[in-house]
Amino acid sequence: MARHINIFLALLAVVILAIGTAAMALADTATDPRAATGGAQTLEDILKRQEGLKIDDSFRRDATGNPEAAAPMTDKLGTLGGVSDSEFWRSYRYGSADITSSSRVPAADIVIQDSGMAWLSFREGPLMTYGGYLLLGMFGLLVLFFLIRGRIRIDGTPAGTTILRFSTIERFAHWLLAGSFILLAITGLSLLFGRFALIPLLGREAYSPIAIAGKWVHNNVSWAFMLGLVMVILFWVAHNIPNRHDLKWIAVAGGLFSKGVHPPARKFNAGQKLIFWAVVVLGVSISASGLSLLFPFELPMFAATFDKVNALGLPGLVGMAPLPTELMPHQEMQLAQIWHAIVAFVFIAVILGHIYIGSVGMEGAFDAMGSGQVDEQWAKEHHGLWYEEVTGKTAHSPEHPAE
Repeated sequence: MARHINIFLALLAVVILAIGTAAMALADTATDPRAATGGAQTLEDILKRQEGLKIDDSFRRDATGNPEAAAPMTDKLGTLGGVSDSEFWRSYRYGSADITSSSRVPAADIVIQDSGMAWLSFREGPLMTYGGYLLLGMFGLLVLFFLIRGRIRIDGTPAGTTILRFSTIERFAHWLLAGSFILLAITGLSLLFGRFALIPLLGREAYSPIAIAGKWVHNNVSWAFMLGLVMVILFWVAHNIPNRHDLKWIAVAGGLFSKGVHPPARKFNAGQKLIFWAVVVLGVSISASGLSLLFPFELPMFAATFDKVNALGLPGLVGMAPLPTELMPHQEMQLAQIWHAIVAFVFIAVILGHIYIGSVGMEGAFDAMGSGQVDEQWAKEHHGLWYEEVTGKTAHSPEHPAE
C-alpha cells in the first residue's frame, strides 16, 4: 500500500512539474512571441517581411553571443565556446563584430551589410519609374501649354532700341551654372537609365566607354556647377527678396495665360523668384549630397538629419515611426545617392520649365541672357518697375497702365 502511495505521489509530482513548465512556457510566449520558436522568426515576422513591413529585429541583431562565456585558450575548443557560427555571421551582418582590417580606408571594417538590396530595389523601381514619369509629364505639359497659348509675344511695337539687362559677369555665372547643369543632367540620367535604356540600344561594349566618360564628366563638372551656384546667389539674392508687387504678379499668373496683361515687376518677377529660390534650395541640397558621394564615408549627412527631424516630431505627424539615427557607413552612402537622384529629378523638371520660357516660350527672353540687351518695349511690358529704375522713364502711359 505504501509503495502504491509513493508511486502515486511521484506521478502527481511529474504532472505538477509538467503543468508548471507548460504554464511558464505559455507565460514566456505571452511576453516573448518568439519563445515558442526558440528565439527564431515567427510566422508573423515572416509575413510582415513578405509585405515589406518593418519588424523589430533586435531579437537577431542582439543575438551575437557572449565572448565572455568563451572557453579559455588552453581548453580544447579555444575561444570558440562563446559564439556559435550563426551568431558569428549575424554580428558581421549587423556590424557589431570586433574586426581588425589591414586596410585603413573608411568603412573597411564593414564586411556584410544587407541594406544594399533595399537600395537597389528602390533605385530600379520607384525612383526610375516615378522620376521618369515626372520628366515626361513636365515635357507633356510644356508641349500642351505651347499648343494652347503659343509663344508669348510683345503686345506693343518693338522700340528698336535696347537696354542692358544682364552684365557680362552675370551672364557668365548663369551660363556656367546652366551649362554644367545640363551636362550633369545628361550624364546622371545616362548612368541611372543606362542598363535599361542604353545597353539594349547600343550594346554593352559601346555603352562601357560612355558610362566611364559620363562618370568622369559628372564628378568633375560638379565643381563648375557649385561655383556657378555661388556666383548666382551672390549676384541676385538681393533682387529676389519677395515684395508686394509679387502678389499682383501671382494674382494674374504674370499674364502667361492672358494677352495684354503686364503686372508690375522689378528686375525679377514672382515667377523668376520662384525659379531662383528653387535653384538655390535644390542646388544646395544636391551639392551637399554630391559632396558626400564624391568623398565616400567622410561626409555622413542622414543620421544627424534624422535625429533633428525626430526631435521636431515630424515623422509622428504623418503616422511614421521615428527615423533611424544609427546608420552604417554604407547606408549613409545609399541614402545620399537616393536623395541626390530624387532632388535631381525635381531639379530637372523645374529647369525644363525655365528653359521653355527662356527660349521658345517667350519672345525676347533669350536676348536677356544671350547678348544681355533687351528691347525697351519688352522691358516695359515684363519688368516695368525695373525699366523705370534704370532709365528714369515711365513704363506705362496713363492711358495704358500696367494691369
